[in-house]
Amino acid sequence: MMALPFLSYVTLCIIGSTTTIFALPPTEPPLIHDHPFVAIWNAPTDQCQLLDIPLDTAAFQAVTTPAAVSGQFLTIFYEDRLGLYPKVDISKRKRYRGGVPQNGNLTEHLAKARGQIHHFISQDSSPGLAVIDWESWRPLWDQNWGSKRIYQKLSITHALQIAPFLSSKKVSNLAKNQFQQAGQRFMEKTISLGIGERPSRRWGFYLFPDCFNYGWDKPGYTGKCSTKTQKQNNQMVWLWERSTALFPSIYLHQTLRNSPKAMLYVRNRVQEALRVAMLPKRLYTMPVYVYSRPLYRDQTEKFLSQADLVSTIGESAALGASGVVMWGGTKDYNNKAACQSLSEYLTSTFNPYIANVTAAAMLCSQVLCQGKGRCIRKNYDSGHYLHLNPVNFSILRAERKYVAIGRPSAADMDAWAENFTCQCYAGGSCSPRLLHPTTIKLIWV
Repeated sequence: MMALPFLSYVTLCIIGSTTTIFALPPTEPPLIHDHPFVAIWNAPTDQCQLLDIPLDTAAFQAVTTPAAVSGQFLTIFYEDRLGLYPKVDISKRKRYRGGVPQNGNLTEHLAKARGQIHHFISQDSSPGLAVIDWESWRPLWDQNWGSKRIYQKLSITHALQIAPFLSSKKVSNLAKNQFQQAGQRFMEKTISLGIGERPSRRWGFYLFPDCFNYGWDKPGYTGKCSTKTQKQNNQMVWLWERSTALFPSIYLHQTLRNSPKAMLYVRNRVQEALRVAMLPKRLYTMPVYVYSRPLYRDQTEKFLSQADLVSTIGESAALGASGVVMWGGTKDYNNKAACQSLSEYLTSTFNPYIANVTAAAMLCSQVLCQGKGRCIRKNYDSGHYLHLNPVNFSILRAERKYVAIGRPSAADMDAWAENFTCQCYAGGSCSPRLLHPTTIKLIWV
């Protein structure tokens, strides 16, 4: 572990123990100035515009679409948008570009990927995010279970063609090594290409790192990532060393609706990403942007409840994530009823909460961290949030933006100081020290 120059203490989960107190390293300053936590819209709403149904996205710091549109703050590279990604389509029983990475053509892949990167992100682009969404196989052999086991089977077949006289155990080991080495090369070379071509963007793979903390239907669910999963994430330090951002997912299944298990599920997924962000030996940690959805996953009608907004977005902000990406698919908002429901949800529920959390993160940074760091829970497993007290603040929409108007009470400030500390931005120093504002605060989200 690298030297930690700024001594802000926080409770974090470490392999082999429950919680260990250690110093927080500095972190990369926000991409959007003075916004420790940002909300990014990333859903296709073209149909709503065609239907003249207004969508208020003023609470978001960036409004983007996952569609193939160039020049956005967030660019997502799906499997068919970045090079020649080797994969298998199980439903069609068809292999693409060799099927497994050891059969792929890395040189041709990178050549095509370079052109696509140039197309979607201009050379003089401003800072933003670049997300590589490769989900067909995972680079660690043991994580390809279920439908992904086909990659193990094809790899064994490939190894047998090379060494047909080896024992089954040795063939399996050969297949594993070939698969992992080739998969690592594909991922390393691709993300390194992206960073080299467009260094102003923060690059990472969607769903990495994962926690695999499912099983909330079992008794005694804690949400904690298993020791095995943490060790596997440690094995992928080669990926974290090349990434400049992490993009874990916190999509909620509707069976977790209004359940305290939703909070545990999200909390530990985000915390694992923050732990992984500290693994590379750098002067500061990379940012974590969590992927969430306005809707519960695997359906298109039920929006997150107020309680589950706290369990997803609220958790992420309090833990120290740099922002949340609210993703949507092409089927989510493709008719009048869906667009009207989204419009009502944004106005009544979603925007006020997004604005509250964003403003609270900004205010806490100013009054506790001198504007030179972000507020993070002292104990990651506590239930304290970055929320503005509704008694002392009002959230209003003005001049096509949202603004928080009010002044925190002494009790509000003391609660933050008691439950949060500061993770300082690289290039400066800060310390958890209260600065009581004497005037009304206007916080433009």
